[in-house]
Amino acid sequence: MRVLVTGAGGFIGSHLARRLLKRGDQVRGLLLPQEDARGLDRMGMEIFRGDLTKPESIRGIANDCQVVVHAAARVLDWGFKRQFYQVGLEGTRSLLKECAGQVERFVYMSSIAAYGLGYSMKDFTEDVPLVKTGVHYGDVKIECEQLVRIYEGRGIMDVTIIRPANVLGPGSVWVKDLLDAYQRGPLPLIDHGAHNISGVFVENLVDGIILAMDSEIAKGRAYHFRDDYEVTWREYLESLGALIGKKPSVSLPFSLAWRLGRLTEFLWSPLGLLGIRPPASRLAVGVMGRDNRVDTRRAREELGWETRIPWDQAWASIEKWVKEEYIPAMKASALKSQSIASPSR
Repeated sequence: MRVLVTGAGGFIGSHLARRLLKRGDQVRGLLLPQEDARGLDRMGMEIFRGDLTKPESIRGIANDCQVVVHAAARVLDWGFKRQFYQVGLEGTRSLLKECAGQVERFVYMSSIAAYGLGYSMKDFTEDVPLVKTGVHYGDVKIECEQLVRIYEGRGIMDVTIIRPANVLGPGSVWVKDLLDAYQRGPLPLIDHGAHNISGVFVENLVDGIILAMDSEIAKGRAYHFRDDYEVTWREYLESLGALIGKKPSVSLPFSLAWRLGRLTEFLWSPLGLLGIRPPASRLAVGVMGRDNRVDTRRAREELGWETRIPWDQAWASIEKWVKEEYIPAMKASALKSQSIASPSR
């Protein structure tokens, strides 16, 4: 099977492409013009360089492909609306036009954030209505889901939607960005860090994506993927921080943290042009300050999916990455900064 993976240089996309190559699929990966291929070219992945925000650069991208897994997106928890919508909605629109009449199955990588943020998602099934909250990351996922459903409704292609929980793994957003946050200053807990991390380890997620893309029953369906890890945000942040000699600071009540996130997003808007992120965001607060343990029975019963890699193994791989890659890079950056601050005379 020839599979097109957008965002193949990203965290989820690169793990998926690697697994597909290992099982013998032909993989075409969309990468930005200067994006690192992460060694996937050496594994045999066909590299297609283009930019979803520039439709002319992706002409012919889906030729001879049977399946597309659309994982490209802006995954940061901050930014201007147009930054999310250019890549998300307009990029998806351009990709769908290229895929029309070419591919049989379009797998769209959405998120549980499409249900809205700021309240508990515990036991939500895939049939719970999606809600816009003004948080661009989740809002654009809703519009993209609606767009791919239009193509499905017209009989142009079969569609499967994946809504992962918080994706964890070596170098993921919920590892690297939190470590970076520790470096910038105090990292508070939300509601004492009492809520479950509601995470899915990236390799377990890839299991689910492949099961869904291969399954006939998955046509027209949406699926949650969330591991059954019994780990709270306090436990996770304390363990992660300890790897670099840090620990969480004070605890903020959810309502206060949510308001601070909204305020800092507004105040930091001018700095967004310089790539400077706000110290808080509603997306991060909504993820860490609420019970987001969505229901996964559909994936388990229809696809036979399960948590293959247990928490101790998942954590060991995260710890290994922090010690072998993050900490050396952190020390090298500190030495470089010190050298610039104190040039030799």
